[in-house]
Amino acid sequence: MAEAAPQHLSLPSGLLELCALLGASRDSLRGLEQKKGVGDLSSLHPEVLSVFVPPFVSTEDSQVAGASCTTLGKGRKRSFRKKREKPKPEPGKGLSGDPRVPDSEDISIPGGVDLLALPQLCFPGGVCVASEPKEDRVHFLVLTDVCGNRTYGVVAQFYRPLHIFNMKPLQIVFPSRADPESPVIDLDLHLPLLCFRPEKVLQILTCILMEQRIVFFSSDWALLTLVAECFMVYLHPLQWQHTFVPLLSDQMLDFVMAPTSFLMGCHLDHFEEVSKEGDGLVLINIDNGSISYSKSSDGDVNIPDLPLLAAQTFIQRVQGLQLHHELHLAQRSSSTDLNEGRAHRRAWQQKLNCQIQQATLQLLVSIFREVKNHLNYEHRVFNSEEFLKTRAPGDQWFYKQVLDTYMFHSFLKARLNRMMDAFTRMDLNTQSEEDRINGTLISPRRPTIEKMASRKPSPLHGTRRRMVVSMPNLQDIASPELVPRNASLRLMDTAGCRGSSTVLNVAPKSTYTFKIPEIHFPLVSQCVQAYYSDFVTLLSKAINFLAPENSLLLARYFYLRGLVHLMQGQLLNALLDFQNLYKTDIQIFPADLVRRTVESLSAPERTQAERTPQLKRLLSQVLDQPGEAPKADDHVKNFELPRKHMQLEDFVKRIQESGIVKDTSIIHRLFEALTVGQQKQINPETFKDFYNCWKETEAEAQEVSVPWSVMEHLDKNECVYKLSSSVKTSLGVGKIAMTQKRLFLLTEGRPGYVEISTFRNIEEVRCTTVTFLLRKIPSLKIKMVFKKEVFEANLKTECDLWYLMVKEMWAGKKLADDHKDPQYVQQALTNVLLMDAVVGTLRSQSAIYAASKLSYFDKMKSELPMTVPKTTSETLKHKIDPSAGETSPQAIDTLLYTPGHLDPAEKVEDTHPKLWCALNNGRVIVYDASSWTVHQHCFKVGTSKLNCMAMVEQNQVWIGSEDSVIYIINVHSMSCNKQLTDHRSSVTGLIVQDGNKAPREVFSCSVDGTVLAWNVSTLRVTGRFQLPGGGLSSIRLHGGRLWCCTGNSIVAVTTNGFLRQELKIEENLGEMSTSFLAFQLLPEQEQLWAACAGYSEVFIWSLKDLAQPPERVPLQDCLEISCMIRVKQQIWVGSRGLSQGKPKGKIYVIDAKTRSVEKELAAHADAVRTLCSAEDRYVLSGSGRDEGKIAIWKVE
Repeated sequence: MAEAAPQHLSLPSGLLELCALLGASRDSLRGLEQKKGVGDLSSLHPEVLSVFVPPFVSTEDSQVAGASCTTLGKGRKRSFRKKREKPKPEPGKGLSGDPRVPDSEDISIPGGVDLLALPQLCFPGGVCVASEPKEDRVHFLVLTDVCGNRTYGVVAQFYRPLHIFNMKPLQIVFPSRADPESPVIDLDLHLPLLCFRPEKVLQILTCILMEQRIVFFSSDWALLTLVAECFMVYLHPLQWQHTFVPLLSDQMLDFVMAPTSFLMGCHLDHFEEVSKEGDGLVLINIDNGSISYSKSSDGDVNIPDLPLLAAQTFIQRVQGLQLHHELHLAQRSSSTDLNEGRAHRRAWQQKLNCQIQQATLQLLVSIFREVKNHLNYEHRVFNSEEFLKTRAPGDQWFYKQVLDTYMFHSFLKARLNRMMDAFTRMDLNTQSEEDRINGTLISPRRPTIEKMASRKPSPLHGTRRRMVVSMPNLQDIASPELVPRNASLRLMDTAGCRGSSTVLNVAPKSTYTFKIPEIHFPLVSQCVQAYYSDFVTLLSKAINFLAPENSLLLARYFYLRGLVHLMQGQLLNALLDFQNLYKTDIQIFPADLVRRTVESLSAPERTQAERTPQLKRLLSQVLDQPGEAPKADDHVKNFELPRKHMQLEDFVKRIQESGIVKDTSIIHRLFEALTVGQQKQINPETFKDFYNCWKETEAEAQEVSVPWSVMEHLDKNECVYKLSSSVKTSLGVGKIAMTQKRLFLLTEGRPGYVEISTFRNIEEVRCTTVTFLLRKIPSLKIKMVFKKEVFEANLKTECDLWYLMVKEMWAGKKLADDHKDPQYVQQALTNVLLMDAVVGTLRSQSAIYAASKLSYFDKMKSELPMTVPKTTSETLKHKIDPSAGETSPQAIDTLLYTPGHLDPAEKVEDTHPKLWCALNNGRVIVYDASSWTVHQHCFKVGTSKLNCMAMVEQNQVWIGSEDSVIYIINVHSMSCNKQLTDHRSSVTGLIVQDGNKAPREVFSCSVDGTVLAWNVSTLRVTGRFQLPGGGLSSIRLHGGRLWCCTGNSIVAVTTNGFLRQELKIEENLGEMSTSFLAFQLLPEQEQLWAACAGYSEVFIWSLKDLAQPPERVPLQDCLEISCMIRVKQQIWVGSRGLSQGKPKGKIYVIDAKTRSVEKELAAHADAVRTLCSAEDRYVLSGSGRDEGKIAIWKVE
């Protein structure tokens, strides 16, 4: 039998921290009886009579419990009672002002509970002595310590001498795994909606967001805390950062005079008093649903309105909610079962709470969604001025007030830390297709034709999105199309949605109920220990009967059982539970508690733990883990213009902070352009002029209005990036407009559309002059491929700039077409707009020469041959850039394609095929492979390089890392909740057992030669063996045997590790200095294909006799082989080789039957790092860090 845990292992009493009995003392009541009346109550003061703290073990039992435990420290007393016999102080010897605190026994009071203030809060209106019976009352407390930690209390006032407090039945609710920071809701969230109209609710939320000084009033003490807490939940994940005292007693009214922001509550009787004495307070009357303001020395309090569209949407959703349970019951048959009625009420409340939370969360998302567009993550900068400029004029006052609050600053920190909280998930789930594409193609912000159309009174006809679950036909893919999404909060036709249902039909997540053992009284140590034993028994039964697939619930059971074992003093059993928890759900793993538990182990226990395989790794992780590194400065900076001269490095940082462009190489060229003919530094005035010119152009583009007759000729994802002044052209008088796709003439007079040319069809661009009235006017001439007529425009002073811009866009489009990479067009657009800003900044004769420094693609076209080999061009279908928006390209470490599936219970996007891309430092980006748009922006698994990925089940992807951990990703939540830590070195391979055998097995290998077999259902190791020599780089499974590449040999072993075949490199090639790089098996031909370091050829061995010399397939111009995969009857080999005399990433496609190279593909500008197959229809290749792109190839 064990006693309570030692102080350093004390567990937080999450359910109940303290029970206190308060009331008038016996002496004061006796004095009141002697007065024979209830009129004078001034002598009655509430006092703390008794206090009990968990685990409520009787004092007399503590020594018995302590004698039988060797691991726990000194027992502490769990309660005190006010001593009945108390010597009366002699007159004149006491301090009249001393607080009346009980003379108590020794007790440890939980932090955050102030016994001095507790009587006032429990009797906020004072002690009442009634001559007639009164109903019992309940109200609620929130106690906040100096660190902002809140302790919640329930006060039950009884007007009778004795009341038994029954805690049965108990229901424990755990936070959602998707958002561990989400509040545990034990409130009726619709209470504020019953007290206030939706418009008033929005007004209160605005006051809270602005961090005003707020006071709630009610004649019901209970409503004060309940309503205030509901508003706190409405704002999740934003958090109130200031004083929060939702219930003030009569003696605490002076608190409302505090000069800082606060949220408080007091009785309605004090409304007039607070209104007169308070300065600049927001007074909220819960009883009549009104909001008023006290007089302020700074003038009248004026609260702005929330952004109009967000407010209208919220009001419509609230008006559609069913807030009255009685109306919900009207259609149900009556029931005499009281428990059934309670269950229906709980289910109704749970569903309503979910709907309200979704409505308030969508309100926050619609208000703050576009904040992310003005963040610089690398330098932690928020450009508030530019964000405000993008807000509607009527909304700017609201945003100016909110942007300066502590609450918003904390919100910014979470965004810059890329926190995957409720706000981020809602933002991702409701973003438009345009946002998804912007995650793939980074280009300067301009309104698309679709957005322009949304401003017009006449709506465009939308096109419904085609639902697909297989790979797309990439035959003609060039640039993703934007498709309107009704779920977007940006483009909402409020007039059209009034007649439709506006209530979110959110089904609450299923709740699992675990019945804890009954508590037996009296609480002597034997009863407590019996309770712990019963608790462990029930949890063990639940764990044994639970299906392994239900990992969410399983993790909670391990967590609870580990805590109970700790309370029993069984530290080793507790650590075993925490080790199982670590495998099952890493997000709720109590790392600090486990560390303290390990440090508390006695010498015999430590020895026993080190002999237990499961605990040995846990101990090494805890003890070898370095101490907490000092936290990096997470301060959010506001963008400011520089005040001193800048060298190149500082200029790069400043431009990135401004949000103009992030790519370092582009900024280097911009630096050269702005310093032409000058010292190589930028002065603050030049930077300011350039910044203002860029932003003014961006703002003007937002105001561009294209007539309907013109919109009909443009694609809905096109943006007008540049408009000339009105000029004379060969097609008439008008303004030349440039989009990312074409040039067209916006005719004057009656606005009309005349197409000049798409960039694809341009054949030649010249800058000439024409003579008019003895004057030579600069003119731009454009010759098209399929037209005899040459377009000519008298652009005058704009001619040289338009000449540079058109040539750059033409070259960028040609590159994009040749390389099937639309990102080239976006980069050309950035170059063009930078040219325009440079010319507008310098305004000198050298401005055009300076702008020419940014003609990157045009120079490439002139200096280098841009032709892509015909075979490459025919096979290449598309390219995507995972590094879009980064400061520099990132290497592609490994790729995985996962097929789509039909599941009516899931979102459409979740059923599409996906492409998983691992970048450096444990980062993963997921693409929707049906459209090649970003499905999930970058999330992290660890901090090390990721070596391999495998789809283990329909909802699981396993990722092996250099840090020896296998991360298990849930494909729906895109989060890692499980980790497998049994490897001791870098995980290099994962292979899933084929067939329908149950339970499925996965084999993993690490570089030290360890091979592990895993049961997918239980995540337990079912087999383990070690290959000698180490260097294990990959494995394959064929015919019940594992084929393992160990560098100097390839071995075939049984799944138990028994050697069956071995291919040694020195015996076959006669060289000790080389090693195997990659291999593939072709069982039909009974062949093993392999590549070796230092060889530009592929070797083919017969599986019948590995001792025979191999056949060789030479690879022309190959410098180094890096990877190979089998696709149908072909072997695709990724390498670094020569193409047109320059090192490139090359792919060789070898016919497995003829053993000859069918194709040589000039794949990338850097070496091919990884290959993967997509349904044997496409092959995807990833390149090194010099390019960092993914190419999609069609399989013939």
